Amino acid sequence: MHTNERTANLLGATALAVTDELVSGPVAASAASPSGAAALIALHANPGISVTELGRRVGLTQSAAVRMVDALARAAMVERRRTANKFTWIYPTDKGRETAEVLIHGRQARLTAALEGLGEDERHTLGALLEKVLDGLYATTRSGPDPEAAHHRICRLCDREACVSDAYCPVGEAEKAARGAGA
Repeated sequence: MHTNERTANLLGATALAVTDELVSGPVAASAASPSGAAALIALHANPGISVTELGRRVGLTQSAAVRMVDALARAAMVERRRTANKFTWIYPTDKGRETAEVLIHGRQARLTAALEGLGEDERHTLGALLEKVLDGLYATTRSGPDPEAAHHRICRLCDREACVSDAYCPVGEAEKAARGAGA
């Protein structure tokens, strides 16, 4: 049991240190809140979604998502586009797309630096273990209050190109499996 507790504690310390590194670096430099940074990355990958959907993807209530979008619009990072049938979609501006790219590249650089102490075989092993951990986290997140947003919530700051350029997204695979099983 002690090994389990120690490993969980080491994971917690690692997760917190990595989160602190990301929030104090790329997110702080973006002049956006952590949820605003996640929204910019989500819009970079999928421009033209509603405020409500954007809020779901970054874990905010509808009213909090409206406030976040208002702040991003004031910073000229997003714009609202209203359609003829009166739907409003959110799109990143050029500044928003540039900020999202800075966030993605800054995040990737900091995470890559965190792995520098590992050899290639160790990084490969860690990658395989993280795929398993993400599969379990997907199941846990999917059993929460908004199961349909689980994939987007877990991957809200992901560099999708880095994840799927020569492999598969483990969270996307978990989502496919859950939908195939009728979950």
